[in-house]
Amino acid sequence: MSKIYETVIGLEVHVELATKTKIFCGCSTAFGGAPNTHTCPVCTGMPGSLPVLNRQVVEYAMAVGIATNCSITQYCKFDRKNYFYPDNPQNYQISQLYLPICRNGGVEIETAAGKKIIGIHEIHMEEDAGKLVHDEWEDVSIVDYNRSGVPLIEIVSEPDMRSAEEVIAYLEKLRMIIQYLGASDCKLNEGSMRADVNLSVREAGAKKFGTRTEMKNLNSFKAIARAIEGERARQIELLEAGRKVVQETRRWDDNKESSHAMRSKEDAQDYRYFPEPDLVPIVISDEWIAKVKANQPELRTEKLERYQKEFDLPKYDAEIITGHKKFADLFEAATELCGKPKKVSNWIMVETMRLLKENNMDPEDIRFSPVNLAKLINLADSGSITNTVAKEVFELIFKDDIDPEKYVEEKILKPSGMMNTGFESTDKLAVGYQDIYDNAWTLYPGVGYSATGLISNVPDLLKWVDALCTNKLVSEETFKEMTTPYKDNYGYGFVVSEESNAVSHTGKIDKYNAALVFTKDGNQIYIALSNYSNSSPIALFNNIQKTLAPFYG
Repeated sequence: MSKIYETVIGLEVHVELATKTKIFCGCSTAFGGAPNTHTCPVCTGMPGSLPVLNRQVVEYAMAVGIATNCSITQYCKFDRKNYFYPDNPQNYQISQLYLPICRNGGVEIETAAGKKIIGIHEIHMEEDAGKLVHDEWEDVSIVDYNRSGVPLIEIVSEPDMRSAEEVIAYLEKLRMIIQYLGASDCKLNEGSMRADVNLSVREAGAKKFGTRTEMKNLNSFKAIARAIEGERARQIELLEAGRKVVQETRRWDDNKESSHAMRSKEDAQDYRYFPEPDLVPIVISDEWIAKVKANQPELRTEKLERYQKEFDLPKYDAEIITGHKKFADLFEAATELCGKPKKVSNWIMVETMRLLKENNMDPEDIRFSPVNLAKLINLADSGSITNTVAKEVFELIFKDDIDPEKYVEEKILKPSGMMNTGFESTDKLAVGYQDIYDNAWTLYPGVGYSATGLISNVPDLLKWVDALCTNKLVSEETFKEMTTPYKDNYGYGFVVSEESNAVSHTGKIDKYNAALVFTKDGNQIYIALSNYSNSSPIALFNNIQKTLAPFYG
């Protein structure tokens, strides 16, 4: 009988803080600058340079500690961690070993198995290292020191997690808390949130932990989940084969879905920690802690409850909206402007989330303003545009943050007669029937009767054209094609299938039962039915009327 194994997991989560300048100097922390342009003598480790602590780093660390139920170490200090590596220009890192700023906290997670508290051993402040870029083509490595000195907090959990599901729930909870605090954007793809996984397995019911390994190079939740499952299986396979798990650091290759050893415990460096001589201890007063607490924003739990009470949102909607700070900020701002919370939540939950998925974007990547979302909702709610048109306009808002009122005014709701259709109020209107086979034209008696039963004169026709364009049954470009003289048996217009009552306007008329064609020759506008079948003209006209009538406003 095979043994049952339990997985034991602890995490070290590194989070880049959202300060504008680095932890010990005034260099920019902006992501994406040209290599080695956000540097100075301090963050490149030049002799004689001295660090000066960024106060905002301390306050962000305290805020995260308070939000994760940690106790604040009111007398804390920095330590020097000595190691030699090309991305570490000082040959040491300023960190906290002995007296970290936050200790003994925890957050509650919820999975399919229920709720659980994940303990936080400590949170400490430190500086980030530079970044090595490996050029396999040239077989060289180059270094960018822009990241050197960017402020980090490292959140060290207790070994309380037992599955990949719990790990992801814990990481999502941390990310949400930190984003709501404004302490970091926590973008895994930009490296502002990174996780190292410490994992061991043991027989179910055993008290003693197994030998753990540490996995690095994990920059997405999916990669973390796959790495956990892969390492768990690898360790169990070793134990089942009667072999020992070696304590080592491993690098996960997500493309190959496997890991390889980087260094073992025997190869581990002695970092020779000692108190940082260039920085004085940090003394945190009760008043300072109280001030940080007072400035804590409303977190997800409070928002979730408030949205259901204040805005009467269903619990499901409130959970989706509060699940990302960007969604919550967008919802509140747009709701304040238009006063329609349910409709704002619908636009976020349906169209916004659809476009995010289609464009492989995260909520943090949203760039359109709540002002334009509120304007669009008001346009659709007032009946100025249909929901179909609103969705098309929203795609432009999502992409380019256009002003929907201006766009609708200029592109969709122009006054009748100003749409570049080529039709003028002084034109004459003729409604007729044209056989597609012999091109014979028959004029129907009386201008008062038309193919749609809705058009009695040219001004009425122009109004009808506007209505069609508003409902996106036709574009201005299509109408330009329609207004050329009708010289052959193929024109542009509304194609109507007698069997399905379908209507199309996407191109040349071909292989359909009938087509309603708008053409102009001189000052004469022709509305012609081109017959492709043996049906009577009157029957086909009635069919067209039934198909197009709902779109005339």
